[in-house]
Amino acid sequence: MIEYTSLLQNYNLFKDEYEEAALRAFRSGWYILGPELERFEKEFASYLGVKNCVGLNSGTDALILAVRALGIGPGDEVIVPAGTYIASVLGITENGAKPVYVDSKSDTLLMDADKIEEAITDKTKAILPVHLYGQTCDMTKINTIAKKHGLYVIEDCAQCHGSKWDGKYAGTDSTISCFSFYPTKPLGALGDAGAVCTNDGELAQKVRMLRNYGSKVKYHNESVGVNSRLDEVQAAVLSVGLKHLDECNNIRIKIAEKYLSEINNPKVQLPVTDKNATHVFHLFPVIVDDQEKFRAHMESCGVKTQIHYPIPPFMAECYKGSDAEAVDGKERFKNAYMIATHEISLPIYSGMKDEDVAAVIKAANAY
Repeated sequence: MIEYTSLLQNYNLFKDEYEEAALRAFRSGWYILGPELERFEKEFASYLGVKNCVGLNSGTDALILAVRALGIGPGDEVIVPAGTYIASVLGITENGAKPVYVDSKSDTLLMDADKIEEAITDKTKAILPVHLYGQTCDMTKINTIAKKHGLYVIEDCAQCHGSKWDGKYAGTDSTISCFSFYPTKPLGALGDAGAVCTNDGELAQKVRMLRNYGSKVKYHNESVGVNSRLDEVQAAVLSVGLKHLDECNNIRIKIAEKYLSEINNPKVQLPVTDKNATHVFHLFPVIVDDQEKFRAHMESCGVKTQIHYPIPPFMAECYKGSDAEAVDGKERFKNAYMIATHEISLPIYSGMKDEDVAAVIKAANAY
């Protein structure tokens, strides 16, 4: 059986380096807010070309603290795609603000920037684009709209480490950007981890305080913060992964190119990459007529697949009856609902064998 993903195969590519880095952190005797974290923050900021990186406990915390550091809270609105993982919306609602949804595009499956302006009100404080699947949203249009209306831009870069829009890395052309280093991501830790990046030094300092109980100096709590610190072991591991990020992205891109050129089945809609974007294919999402039927077919051929985000946030039980709920969302957000009910992700990961790629193609064409 071909697994949907294999963290172990990815780990084995750089096993010795990961273990050396972890042991270095273990043996240092310094496990929180130490030299490994400082090193990774500098390396990741340098890779992206931004001034500041702040390591955090998770990508979800990155979203929550980014929104909080901007002073967004009760009575404020943040525009977010209707089709996304719920973490994008939790970053807004955990601060008491209201998510205002816009539909996705049916081809790239990303936030439709052409629908943002009509969703802006006098309560809107920010736009939160989500770069799903490994491709960057239309940051040209988003930044133009934000500048026109005086809004912050908060990028959710959880799935797009190393992707670009118009030659600029995702996470570098906004007020603040939020990264997840969950193990399956293009740049993954060996546990939960995240970060925010920004060129605004004052904003970065606010997040640094928020992640450490609202304190710059121990026991001097200037604001109400949380405990959200990227630990030394994960930071050391991430420094190894960062060194190989482009290499691993290129492996997935080559697999995706084979899928795109060799899957030839009108019942399987392949992903579209915008001409201004560089797609790193964290996922390879296809659109099919019947999710369960397609999954069963693929499994009968020895291929495991995965459905991503079958319940969009505007339909989530946790938001039922709240301001976050979108009335008649299935009709208002037709593309987002279509994607949620028809998307299937094919296997794609670093370390995937050529024969397994060929088997996935054969199975998809036989559907």
